Amino acid sequence: MSTNNVMKPHGIQAAFARYTSAFQSRFSRLSLQNRMMVFLVVLVLFQSVVLSGFTLQFVARNLEEQMGRRALQMAHTVSQIPQVIEGLQKQDLSLVQPLVENIREKTDAAFIVVGDTEGIRYSHPLEDRLGKRMVGGDNAPALVEGQSYVSKAVGSMGPSMRGKAPVFDEQGNIIGLVSVGYMLNQVEQTVGRYQSAVEVVSLLTIGLGIWVAIGITRYVKSAILGLEPEEIARLLQERDATLESVREGIIAINADGEIMTINKAAIDTMDLPRSQICKGRPIKDVLPHGEIANVLQTGLPQYDQEIVRNNRVFIVNRIPIIIGERIAGVVSSFRAKDEIDKLTNQIQHLEEYSDLLRCQAHEYSNKLSTIAGLIQIGAPDRAIELINQETSTHQNLIQFLVEAVPDPVLSGCLLGKFNRARELGLTLEIDRESHMVDVPESMSRDELVSVLGNLLDNAFEATLRRPDTPREVRLSMTDLGNDLIFEIEDNGSGISPEIRDEIFVKGVSQKNIEGHGIGLYLVKTILDNLNGDIVVEDGEIGARVTAYIPKNKAGQTEPA
Repeated sequence: MSTNNVMKPHGIQAAFARYTSAFQSRFSRLSLQNRMMVFLVVLVLFQSVVLSGFTLQFVARNLEEQMGRRALQMAHTVSQIPQVIEGLQKQDLSLVQPLVENIREKTDAAFIVVGDTEGIRYSHPLEDRLGKRMVGGDNAPALVEGQSYVSKAVGSMGPSMRGKAPVFDEQGNIIGLVSVGYMLNQVEQTVGRYQSAVEVVSLLTIGLGIWVAIGITRYVKSAILGLEPEEIARLLQERDATLESVREGIIAINADGEIMTINKAAIDTMDLPRSQICKGRPIKDVLPHGEIANVLQTGLPQYDQEIVRNNRVFIVNRIPIIIGERIAGVVSSFRAKDEIDKLTNQIQHLEEYSDLLRCQAHEYSNKLSTIAGLIQIGAPDRAIELINQETSTHQNLIQFLVEAVPDPVLSGCLLGKFNRARELGLTLEIDRESHMVDVPESMSRDELVSVLGNLLDNAFEATLRRPDTPREVRLSMTDLGNDLIFEIEDNGSGISPEIRDEIFVKGVSQKNIEGHGIGLYLVKTILDNLNGDIVVEDGEIGARVTAYIPKNKAGQTEPA
């Protein structure tokens, strides 16, 4: 028995838990609009039931109190009528009954009974009950103690609410009492009328509440673009993950200029406090000299703006968030310019590799076609001679590069530029005294190749623009001392005096063709990043460019 008594509560709890879990599972499968609808309707119904019940209870209690006070007041009035007092003193029913019944008929009282100290009736709506004892057993306080009061009792006419008042003679002695009553079914009928009105109002309230609930749920659904809470939570998590994964700094402010979103890249790049400290603060307090607040005022986007912070140059984009015709905020994204330049160099480097491979494929295709033609016309000796010549030239160059430039990336760049020059009808003459062995491991090969490749390409173009000179470009390089030195000389027209001071400015070129003027600008940018230098001067025929790259400071930047 003890086991059953212990297990039974646990069984009830388990069943309740299963029911609750099933209900939550079914409720969670509903859409947000339906969930809100159910919640609001249940809330309205609950409020209506509670308010209706309270109202009905209040009305019933208040109505009973009013009817009791009315009965008591009427009993007091009747008890003070001289004819009633006289009738009780003379024990004459004929003096009391007609008068009291006349009063009752002019009021809404169910009965007015006058009795003597023994409870014998001197008046009653039913004449056959005159002279008989009053029923109910609630006369003692009035007859014995002289109190006036309201009571409920079952009399000869049924359950009723009564107001009782004692009748005093001139000496103040109790000679009887007056009982004025209202039948309880009268009270219930009156309460019923009020209840019907309350029920109608409650139904109207419920209908209005449901209509308002439908409007609210539709508005909320449209305001959140038809998304469910789970979808909103997932999108928020995805947004946070996306913001933290991108390498660009991102800051978003609201219409009041307060920071709403800031990712880790922005904090690290701008050397700002942690995001929890930044969020909610005015943008002017965090970035006093930023222009994002101006975009909030003007609503005009800003693209690819350059700003300087902590001795670093950043490329910034600021886009206003416009909802309808109102500016709701601004999103700013930025990234260090040196990272963008590095990415540009890498892309250019890949393009150069692709171009060099194409040149080699084209050149060897021509060679193979020539060899095949010689064999077909019956000149195998000339074909073998051409093969040996080609093999010897490349073998000598490859052997030299293996010994003088053991770095595979740098030697591969030189071999590709050599083939590119031959395809263009030029000769790239590499000084056999060149030596490039001591290339620091910390030095970026992409940056080194970008410098050398751009300088050689400029030399090729300059030489091709002047056909009256030997179609030759000369390269010498050395790693002796503390610098890596590359010297390139072309047979072009040299550098015009008008642009000599601006030759490294982006877009400045002797060709005056849109899209040029980038190569030397990138070279100068990379060398500045490497703490290097570049010198442009007149050569024997064209121009001579010398690039100096420090070994011990390669790849270092200024402190942030």
